[in-house]
Formats: sequence, structure tokens, C-alpha cells
Amino acid sequence: MKNFPAMVVTIMVAILGIAMDGYNCKVVQFIFGDSLSDVGNNKNLGRSLAQANLPWYGIDFGNGLPNGRFTNGRTVADIIGDQTGLPRPPAFLDPSLTEDIILENGVNYASGGGGILNETGSLFIQRLSLYKQIELFQGTTELIRSKIGKKEADKFFQGSKYVVALGSNDFINNYLMPAYSDSWTYNDQGFITYLMETLEAQLKILHSLGARQLIVFGLGPMGCIPLQRVLSTTGDCQDKANKLALSFNKASSKLLDDLSTKLPNASFQFGDAYDVVNDVITNPYKYGFNNSDSPCCSLYNIRPALTCTPISSLCGDRSKYVFWDEYHPTDSANELIANELIKKFGFGQPAAPSPSPIVAPSPEG
Repeated sequence: MKNFPAMVVTIMVAILGIAMDGYNCKVVQFIFGDSLSDVGNNKNLGRSLAQANLPWYGIDFGNGLPNGRFTNGRTVADIIGDQTGLPRPPAFLDPSLTEDIILENGVNYASGGGGILNETGSLFIQRLSLYKQIELFQGTTELIRSKIGKKEADKFFQGSKYVVALGSNDFINNYLMPAYSDSWTYNDQGFITYLMETLEAQLKILHSLGARQLIVFGLGPMGCIPLQRVLSTTGDCQDKANKLALSFNKASSKLLDDLSTKLPNASFQFGDAYDVVNDVITNPYKYGFNNSDSPCCSLYNIRPALTCTPISSLCGDRSKYVFWDEYHPTDSANELIANELIKKFGFGQPAAPSPSPIVAPSPEG
């Protein structure tokens, strides 16, 4: 009977899933971003004007109801996670989020309208800037530390994957809008420098909180989104916005290279899909699309419609459109972008990749 306590401990360890050498943590993702990665945070921001909480958002995802994603299906981060065998992180503001869910699935802090800069997207009233998202992540690290201890929490966060995908709002909903002081405070290069200095400070904070394996997504040709086209006099892509995206990508790539050499054990990578997205927009038929300049979901011929609503009309075949609404790509376009990034990063494929959603018929029949 002397061994009875030891037997009890062994049984309890097995039941709780705690290895004798520490907590048995999974590899999960922590995602920071804007509407291209939001999975429901803004849905829980009651005063936010950046919302995807009405049909037909989410029509090709799960039960077909709005879920907080600003598209008809999956985000790029969803697809990359699926293809690399990682669980989909729930929204930080999901009321059901617990420490156990965090340890099993990670967390997504992305917020529609959010930017690298705190001032970006202020016209949306409520949104989570990258600094705010990092602040929420810091709270998450403290929560997990109190649950499993500092040593195991450090192991958990240092072994996790991190995605940072912001920047387009800093241009479209800040620098390129006269309503913001940044538009007349900086010239193009000065604004890029301001963004990079801010992003560098933010990535260093994430590293101090445990981020070691981190990817920053680059910007696509944002001058070619339907909103930018319809606001131009010719309907063509806006060259200035595209040149800013290229400058942002070049500066971000250099920043990530520099940080990877300076920060201990850091593997910071830059994901650039600009060229392939630009080619899809220029040559849509080459990739199986037949429309790359207007949104699938729009208010008939009224442009810009800005957002998709229950009274909007949908295109006949959503898989053939590059853009879902005036701002955001469709599930099909997101899959193409995700696959390009997976190829560039050299990520391995799981034995059974997650299937794309079955496209439901359009409400109009």
C-alpha cells in the first residue's frame, strides 16, 4: 500500500493529459489582423461600423449563416491552417472562449477596420488596432501562465505559430483619405517609414511575449479592389495605391529579415502574394475566374455598395469571382492566395487536406 499515492498521481496525470515532464501542449496559432482575417471579433463589437454580421456573408461556410468573416467562405489564415494541420483559432471576443480552448486552438484577435496604427479606421468607431490586439494577447499569456505555470506557458507560446496580417487599412482607411491627418502630415516614403517603425516596435513586443515563429502577410494590389476601381474616373486600378503596397511589402520584407537576425531564436518570415494576385486580376480566365473587377455581392447596379446585405444581389457563380464585396476576396480567391503562400513558405501538406466549401446556390436561384 506504500505505492498507493504514486499510483493515484500516475492515474491523475493520465486523466488530465499532463506528461510527467510537463504540460502536453499542442501547436496552435495566434492571429493578428484586419477584416481579411477577422473570424468574429467585430461581430462582438456592438458599436463597430465594420461588420460582416448580415447575410450573405458566410453563405458558403458551415451552416451558411454570418459568422464574422468578411467573405462568403474561408479566410486565407483559415485555409493555411487547414492545409498545415493546425486548428482554427476562435475569435478572442467569442463569449465561449476559455483557457482550455486557447490551449487546444489558439486565438484570433483580428478586427475589421484595424490597422498597424492606432488612428487607422477611426471612422468605423470600434475596431481593434494591432497595439490593442497585442495588449489582449498579453492578457492571454498571463491567463495561460496562471493555469499551467510559467515554464509550461513559455514553452507553449514559444512553440506556437503567429500570423500578423495588417496594413491595407493604414492606406485605404487612413493615409489615402483626406479625413485623416496622416494624409497631409506625411509624404509616401515618410508614411512607410512611420508604419515600419511602428510595426518593428509591435513585433518586438510579440517576441518578448513568446512569439518565435511568426509570419507577416504582405499586401496585394489594393488599388485594384472594386472600391478603388469604382472611385477612379476610368474604372482602372489606382496606380498610387498599388505602388504604396509594393513599397510596404519591400520595407516589411527587409524588416522581417533584420528582426530574424537580431532577436534571439526568432524565425520571422514575410509572405508576399502580390504578384500572383495581380496576375489573377489581370488574367482571371487563366486561373478559372471570369470576373476580377467587380464584387459578387452588390446592390444591383448601385456602386459602391460598400457592404453585402440581405437585399444585395449575388453573382450566379461565386467561385468565378475574385472579389466578394467591394473590399474582400471570395473563398476561391483566398484559396489561391493561401496556396501561393504555402508554396512560398514550403509548408508540408497534411494527408487529407481540408476541402473547400460546397457552394450553395445563389438566393436568386
